[in-house]
Amino acid sequence: MSRDSSLDALTLDGFEEVQGGHWTLQNDGHSVVLSVGSGMSVSGGGLPAQYHTLQLHFHWGSPSTNGSEHTLDSRRFPMEMHVVNMKSTHPNVSAALDDPTGLAVLGIFIDVVYADNVHFSSISQKLSSVAHKGQEAKVKPFPLMNLLPRHNLSQYYRYHGSLTTPPCSQAVLWTVYEVPVYISWTQLAQFTSQIFSTEEDAEQVTPLQNNFRHIHPVFSREVSASRDARLLPGAAGRAGPPSVGLMLFVLLGLLSRAF
Repeated sequence: MSRDSSLDALTLDGFEEVQGGHWTLQNDGHSVVLSVGSGMSVSGGGLPAQYHTLQLHFHWGSPSTNGSEHTLDSRRFPMEMHVVNMKSTHPNVSAALDDPTGLAVLGIFIDVVYADNVHFSSISQKLSSVAHKGQEAKVKPFPLMNLLPRHNLSQYYRYHGSLTTPPCSQAVLWTVYEVPVYISWTQLAQFTSQIFSTEEDAEQVTPLQNNFRHIHPVFSREVSASRDARLLPGAAGRAGPPSVGLMLFVLLGLLSRAF
């Protein structure tokens, strides 16, 4: 891992505003997905273009296990949120998948405290309406910035990776934020215990748990720390990226990460 002083905070256009219309929350059997329509985009921070924000979704474990897709300092967090953005020059996601930098995904760790996150309630209060696969609910738009670590947006790690579900296309520029956001134990339990991967009338109702891809080898991937991110122990002063073991277990536990 090396520091890239050119990686400053991304420009998040529209994230502070309340968008018009309504958003749609859906249980697709693999995750809970919030489609956010149009009006928001990300750029800067070393990204090669402007990217339109499409949706966000979540990865979690179970009542007894953590479920973030990345790890930091070998720690796996209870949940991880991914904000998916598509390069503005592409008409759809299928076209973006043929572009090595077609998608830019923001990864945000989610940790747990005792108090509810009032901003997160816009989603968690709707989860009972999408408990089963195929169910949808309307969500009143809110400033998406409320779900991000707004005071630490210049602290992140960047690498080029892939989707974590088939076709696992190598088309994603990952921005993984160093500082987590927080929800309550009650809000976490709504995901790990009250969301199901099966339809409501299924003979056997199966909880949707551990919907994260396991750690993969880093191979030759370069991971860059942003200007304000902390360099992890043992990485400071290195001329090149650290060993695979260090990068794999101390930094982000990489290969492909999610969509």
